Amino acid sequence: MHDTPAALAHADYIAGLAKGLAVLESFDTERQRLNATMAAQRAGITRAAARRHLLTLAHLGYLESDGAYYWLAPKVLRFSGAYMASARLPRVVQPELHSLAARTGLSFSCAVRDGDFVVIVARSAVRESGDRLLAHGVHLGSRLPVHATSTGRVLLAALPEAECAAWLAQAQPQRLTAHTVSEAAALARVLDEVRRLDYCIEAQEHELGVQALAVPLRDMRGRTLAAINVVTATHRVEAAQLLRQVLPLLQESARQLRPLL
Repeated sequence: MHDTPAALAHADYIAGLAKGLAVLESFDTERQRLNATMAAQRAGITRAAARRHLLTLAHLGYLESDGAYYWLAPKVLRFSGAYMASARLPRVVQPELHSLAARTGLSFSCAVRDGDFVVIVARSAVRESGDRLLAHGVHLGSRLPVHATSTGRVLLAALPEAECAAWLAQAQPQRLTAHTVSEAAALARVLDEVRRLDYCIEAQEHELGVQALAVPLRDMRGRTLAAINVVTATHRVEAAQLLRQVLPLLQESARQLRPLL
């Protein structure tokens, strides 16, 4: 579940910290190297401010640079490592994902929502026999578009009606493949179906040749905290087979995890 940040008094807001983090978040898989101009555009600050933040982050060891461009340094992994070691959700879910993978030979992930993305917080380590290791959900910490992924749609569908409508009204979903549902009205219908079924199956909308099936992870109060899914190549397992053989396993895992969340 993606919680709305609590209101913060102006006197308690540290603008410099917020800008520095915005610069750090400007780096992603699309833009792995940035100069001051590019970082300023992505972070929404002036070029002079971006330059100072880049220099400071490099001085602190969070960025590396060749003098013109900057890129993330290994030190940033301290944050994700600390989260994975201390957060309860990944530790609780991880054994169940490994169990599912051992029983099926397929790859499983757990994701939480972060705005317009889902973030992979746990995954199984199974390589599908005869196939390349699927890109979808492979890396812990991977950020995937919420609108085009099975876990993302499960998490969007779990939002209160007004919050989901507000997201659909402001979102600008990208068409990632020829199969991606990106138009707001069509996506709203998809989410209605996900609510009705209480699971989501998605095929080739995020990545060609890849399909995924997800179910919500709820706590004992009924709040959807995360989603778990199976990811497989479309040529390896038919969608009907996923629904018949794997969906019951995912649903049972979600039931078993519920008292632990």
